[in-house]
Amino acid sequence: MVDSIFELKHEDSASLARTGVLHLPHGDVQTPVFMPVGTKGTVKAVSRESLEEIGFEIILANTYHMYLRPGEDVVQEAGGLHGFTRWERNFLTDSGGFQVFSLSQLRKVESGGVTFRSDIDGSKHFFTPESVVRTQTKLNSDIQMQLDVCTGYGVSREEAERALRITSAWAERAIKEWNVQRENGYRGMLFPIVQGNFFEDLRKESAEFVASLDTPGIAIGGLSVGEPPDVFAGLLRHTVQFVPREKPRYVMGIGTPDYIFEAVANGIDMFDCVQPTRVARHGLYLTHSGILSIKQKRFERDFTPPDPLCNCRVCRSYSRAYLRHIFREQEILSSMLASYHNLYFLHTMMLGIRKSIEEDRFPAFREEFLKQFRSNAV
Repeated sequence: MVDSIFELKHEDSASLARTGVLHLPHGDVQTPVFMPVGTKGTVKAVSRESLEEIGFEIILANTYHMYLRPGEDVVQEAGGLHGFTRWERNFLTDSGGFQVFSLSQLRKVESGGVTFRSDIDGSKHFFTPESVVRTQTKLNSDIQMQLDVCTGYGVSREEAERALRITSAWAERAIKEWNVQRENGYRGMLFPIVQGNFFEDLRKESAEFVASLDTPGIAIGGLSVGEPPDVFAGLLRHTVQFVPREKPRYVMGIGTPDYIFEAVANGIDMFDCVQPTRVARHGLYLTHSGILSIKQKRFERDFTPPDPLCNCRVCRSYSRAYLRHIFREQEILSSMLASYHNLYFLHTMMLGIRKSIEEDRFPAFREEFLKQFRSNAV
């Protein structure tokens, strides 16, 4: 029996929203939590000191990219991801499955594993559920994901069924290898992944199967892959009812306020996305009044902060006019400041969400926040 890593603190009286604590090898993590994505061992344009300053307790790195460069052995020799990056809080690593399917031009999925070519140099590689667990163990992930088969929105039922069969078999193999690594002293957790594409019966089958496995937590995959928002919301609601209440739930790849609030309302504890830093590099600032495009000419002589309601060091120190100027001049500082602000904004939003749940007013907070957020989107 695997020890529980999740301590449930409070459940909202009017929704499935809840607060809790994840007890992980590199410290506790308060939930619900948004996790910044540091795909290649770094959150783009944001230093680890800035992430610590904002208050993040866990970030992501990607197994596919770290495996290809600099290589798992290099990272292990440096002391795992924590020694290599000097980020001393928690790391979650995804299995690399999504990258194999989205980046690799040549790939072949069989029951044994997946053969693919690197998006860097075309070299040939082979991932198995076991090898991916061993790689993440070398990275010393605090939470690692099983290797799964990803399917996009709109695939046939036949393709979805085949992907689910392979993913379920790979989950059992990954858990067996994870237990071997634990016997050798590895302290990180493994989450299996619910799949089933957009077929409700397959989702139910997958969720019930994953729930039967003795793992510390559960990830819900295959969402936010191009489907309409109402489809996302409906399938998430459908899936959650088959996932154990006592385990932490993680939905991969969501990072906008609308989707985060929807996930929290359905009892999701963890989520991640590259969106906040990606849009920052395009001059987009998340603000309480919507998404602000700093490149617009109307900000040329606007000496107010990007978000007057935000207390981050960017909003305390810089004007829209200056931020517009450095974006137009393609200064590196533009990406740094916008990325810092967007992550601060989401972290502060999560603090507000947790507080509203503790005070049994989450639905009202959600309505008020999103009404204001949608009021002046540009």
